[in-house]
Amino acid sequence: MTLSHQHRAYLFAVLTVLMWSTVATAFKYTLAYASVLQMLTIACCSASLMLLLVVVMSGRITLVLPSLQQHWKLSLIAGLMNPCFYYLVLFEAYDRLPAQLAQPINMTWAIVLAVMAAVVLKQRIRRHDYLAAGICYLGVLLIISQGGRQGFSHVDWTGIGLALLSTLIWAGYWVLNIRDERDPVIGMFLNFLIATPLVLALWAFISVGPVPLPGILGGIYIGIFEMSLAFLCWSIALKSTDNATTVTNLVFLAPFLSLQLIQLVLGETIVWTTYGGLIVIVAGLVYQQRTAAGLQTRQGP
Repeated sequence: MTLSHQHRAYLFAVLTVLMWSTVATAFKYTLAYASVLQMLTIACCSASLMLLLVVVMSGRITLVLPSLQQHWKLSLIAGLMNPCFYYLVLFEAYDRLPAQLAQPINMTWAIVLAVMAAVVLKQRIRRHDYLAAGICYLGVLLIISQGGRQGFSHVDWTGIGLALLSTLIWAGYWVLNIRDERDPVIGMFLNFLIATPLVLALWAFISVGPVPLPGILGGIYIGIFEMSLAFLCWSIALKSTDNATTVTNLVFLAPFLSLQLIQLVLGETIVWTTYGGLIVIVAGLVYQQRTAAGLQTRQGP
């Protein structure tokens, strides 16, 4: 029995959501056994090999060299942004913060993207975007309070700053992709092809020690499921659907599933402000998404 396009879209969207829901737990678990740089290096190597396998199996290997020759500057800049800078900053944030703080804050990149894209493309930033951003960051403040018993005195503000910085880098990466003419899979592979040797060189220069087996396995998991397969499955889901909104709405399940895994696997006690703040953030994102869709409908094609 063959799947319809929409059923295929839902299947790959659900697979993506399941993968995304595990990554916060995977980050914190692996960081208990490996440094930020060790985890990034192992993950980059794993993602590079996985993407190479996909490129070969999809018959695109002959496109790699021409694309690199034509777009080497873009590939270099994109590779430095993702995976290098983005994951270095994000992993450092996770190293400093409880997973239940870092994961919801990272979700606000979508709001940053809306504002940043408007600035870069010289579009007017709508009041709905400002309101959505205000709602989201109100949720961030609620999460940071962590129950409100001690106010904000116990907060690792460096970790919070890094988590927020990661949203800027990630949004900037996607703004860069707006004018990216490369095949998406080839483009992602080239990013890692350029970035991985740089990360390996940094590892060699800093001379970090050996990594225990759990750290290695965790890094491999992150490289395969967070950095490569999730991206590929999400791309397939969006290409297969007749209604992107119904598919993208499934993304909002991921952070709530993630919190359950964080509590179950990592043993973090999820405080009420985390759930409350996450609900507020999701409400802001949904509001921004719905108002943007409504504006496009009124303006017409």
